[in-house]
Amino acid sequence: MDSPVTPRPTGPGPRRRDRHGRGMRGPVAPPQVPLAASRAETFADLVQDSVERLERRWPQLADIDFLVLDVPRAADSGTDGWSDEAVPLGGTVTARDGRPARVVVYRRPVEIRSKGRDERAALVHEVVVEQVADLLGLTPETVDPRYGED
Repeated sequence: MDSPVTPRPTGPGPRRRDRHGRGMRGPVAPPQVPLAASRAETFADLVQDSVERLERRWPQLADIDFLVLDVPRAADSGTDGWSDEAVPLGGTVTARDGRPARVVVYRRPVEIRSKGRDERAALVHEVVVEQVADLLGLTPETVDPRYGED
């Protein structure tokens, strides 16, 4: 085993393969597999499912924008920016100046308060129902008769 190893020339040229000679690695999962969706995309899908469920009963919800934000802004939590109250799970913005009304669901606070996908989906639906009820001036039970049932 006295064969000498010749060093590879190091130059400014592009590397064609990784150091083990196997080439570039591909994605972990193909795009059609649920693993490929991020947590934010999965959460947005839960919100969209809840909205579609409510739109069957309330067609006027088509005029409302539904948004998902990661966390509430500090300016949304009170006059001084911070308060001792719990972090909100959602919020509403009324229609004005030609802008449609908005319902906002905050992703991180909802994720922290739920343990699994089913519990998260139920909590997202509750938040959406509560915010729609607040925007329409109705009770959550009027917006969704199954509100509060688990």
